[in-house]
Amino acid sequence: MKILYPDYNNCIANLACSVMKHFGVMPPNPTLPLADGLLDKRCKNVVVMLLDGMGNNIIEADLESDGFFRRNLKGTYSSVFPPTTVAATTAMDSGLFPVQTAWLGWTGYFPELDKNVVYFRNQDFDTDEPIGGESAAWKYLPYNGICSRIAAAGYGAHYLAPFAEPHPKDFGAFCREIERLCAEDGEKYVYAYWDQPDNIMHRKGCFGESAKLVLRDIELMTAELSERLSDTLLIITADHGHIDSPKRVITDYPDIMECLVRMPSIEPRCVNLFVKSGMEKQLEAAFAENLGDSFLLMPKKEVMERELFGRGTPHPRLGEMLGDYLAIAVGDISLYNKKSKNFVANHAGLTADEMMIPLIAVSL
Repeated sequence: MKILYPDYNNCIANLACSVMKHFGVMPPNPTLPLADGLLDKRCKNVVVMLLDGMGNNIIEADLESDGFFRRNLKGTYSSVFPPTTVAATTAMDSGLFPVQTAWLGWTGYFPELDKNVVYFRNQDFDTDEPIGGESAAWKYLPYNGICSRIAAAGYGAHYLAPFAEPHPKDFGAFCREIERLCAEDGEKYVYAYWDQPDNIMHRKGCFGESAKLVLRDIELMTAELSERLSDTLLIITADHGHIDSPKRVITDYPDIMECLVRMPSIEPRCVNLFVKSGMEKQLEAAFAENLGDSFLLMPKKEVMERELFGRGTPHPRLGEMLGDYLAIAVGDISLYNKKSKNFVANHAGLTADEMMIPLIAVSL
């Protein structure tokens, strides 16, 4: 599989920075050249629709070349590392790289709690027990989102997602809410996140009929939405790509497990490993023997020197959240903590299919 590192001059955080610049907000990182030209022209509404998991490999395989999405494709660009929802949607919501936010993946090790915490659900990943009280992610890793920054600059700003008010129950309701917001007076930004096709691909695979039907329905309804909008720049993108991925479970490798201080965190394709003192060489040998064709085992020092999580000043809590090594998927295998996970497809590795995302745009 082709290895591809993130491009932090042409990534999803840079798209957020372009949006901020358009609304007169000083961006924290460089803007995205591919988007800057689209945003040069003033319009009443700027809508960024983010379709979870709809990487460039997915639209090429699952959609017709003359359909609405591929016909209006302006180019491709990079996700962040790891290319996964927590890291990439936070980058889109903040204009910051993962190194700056420490929002890294589905789970993170929070030293204050000595737990692997599911960022979005505020629960202990290893026990499934709720953490209780305030969200640990927001308590220890807060950031200022671009909607609040744009609103502070005097423009309208709206965040739309199935988990946020008014909780659109399906993609049709989601499109109707975008249409309603765009009809309101004044210049505004609408960030609209939808959890498909990621959800169906995790369960059914990337290239089967189930994923194709979901994605083609989304494409059709988005095309119909575009016909009802005016004075609007509609940008459609994704947070990451997807690959079909065989499952392995780390507890099946006792020679790896005996080296670890705690269960891994981040993602099954970006595995964060805390190693017992003096057992580093054993871990390296065990990984090379069992998973060397599928994972790149990278020491923490090299991760930071390569700026794998992005450029800029690292978040002050990041150093303690990262283990001694990252096991980074460069093949198709995902390495889970639990036997109960049965995903067919996955993401968060260092392959081109996971990293490259589309920038689709129409001026209406």
